[in-house]
Amino acid sequence: MANSKGTRRRFGAIRQLRSGRFQIRYPDPETGLPRNGEETYPTKTDAEVALTLIEADIKRGKWVDPDAGQVNFGGFADTWLKERGLADRTLERYEGVLRLYIRPTFGVGTVAEVTAAKVRSWRTGLLDAEVGPATVAKSYRVLRAILYTAVDDGLIERNPCRIKGAAAEDSAERPVLTVEEVYAVAEVIEPRYRALVLMAAFSTLRFGEFAALRRRDVDLEKGIVRVRQAQAELQTGKLKLKRPKSEAGVRPVAFPASIVKELAEHLRWFGESGSAGRVFVGPRGGLLRRSNFHDVWTTALRKSGVDWTRALGETGAESIRFHDLRHTGNTLAADTGASTRELMHRMGHSTMDAALRYQHMRGERDLLIAGGMEKAIAKARGTGRAKRATKPKPPEPSGA
Repeated sequence: MANSKGTRRRFGAIRQLRSGRFQIRYPDPETGLPRNGEETYPTKTDAEVALTLIEADIKRGKWVDPDAGQVNFGGFADTWLKERGLADRTLERYEGVLRLYIRPTFGVGTVAEVTAAKVRSWRTGLLDAEVGPATVAKSYRVLRAILYTAVDDGLIERNPCRIKGAAAEDSAERPVLTVEEVYAVAEVIEPRYRALVLMAAFSTLRFGEFAALRRRDVDLEKGIVRVRQAQAELQTGKLKLKRPKSEAGVRPVAFPASIVKELAEHLRWFGESGSAGRVFVGPRGGLLRRSNFHDVWTTALRKSGVDWTRALGETGAESIRFHDLRHTGNTLAADTGASTRELMHRMGHSTMDAALRYQHMRGERDLLIAGGMEKAIAKARGTGRAKRATKPKPPEPSGA
């Protein structure tokens, strides 16, 4: 029971409990009703300091209801996901991160119970369990984003995710193929995918952008493709057409003159007819799928003579991925003298700086970049070497 004697103040009140400790009481800024402080203090001076700080927070609009953070974290995270408006693939990744790495630790508790100490312990536990550093960094970013929203909603005063460098992915550098290696793979891959390999290296489009590419998006005369859509392949196997992941992804991209000939031959033999026809399709005329293409790519790597495993730091030998062709093309473009902004344009990358995101690069410079790539191809292929005819083999008759 409290001592009947209390100290009246201009703001709030202080009373001494039978235990000898001091309790504060102040008007709730939202309801006006009196509320007790969340803790007691060993001295009256400590209690007066606490009241002074609360009063200052209220006047500055910084006061946070101590009861607000009692919301279940799992439910709050579910609501957060629904309200993000994330693309399907991104939503799948975030749901997986929450289910596998965040919910087991924080799901049943409250938002307020996610403290800085618990975040540090959680992250250390993931690393000790040999979860990949990139996955741990991604999980940390998702948790941090959820808790930033909790701060904005007034549920907690400060984000407990404050580990310096924890959000950064220290991923191993992906391999870069030489021009000779790109052509070595293109020579042995199934003919219908030859142009896909060359375009991936020298136009640097994403696999999903190739899958959504239509004849009307290809200008063979100018040597340009226009990216307007991308195909997402969900974990369920469902395919979905969407706009690229950012406004920067909707773009024209120039490619070298020798690849124009390759793409023209590809369209003649393998592309769907009509302006809306797909440029790249599967072997039976179906949609191009990353999951089905994987075996085709791996087989071609093994046949090509290219060192298809590359030691990547401490991760050991890893197979070269189709996506590494995009990295190869970006590196090659940089070697031609392309600026950072020009590289961002070709790759369809956006930036946090809105001025750069919406500033378009001149098409003439992109054509020069493609021309530089063409010179690199010519140098690597050699003018005196016997060259393979660019015309691919016609498809085998149906049922063969």
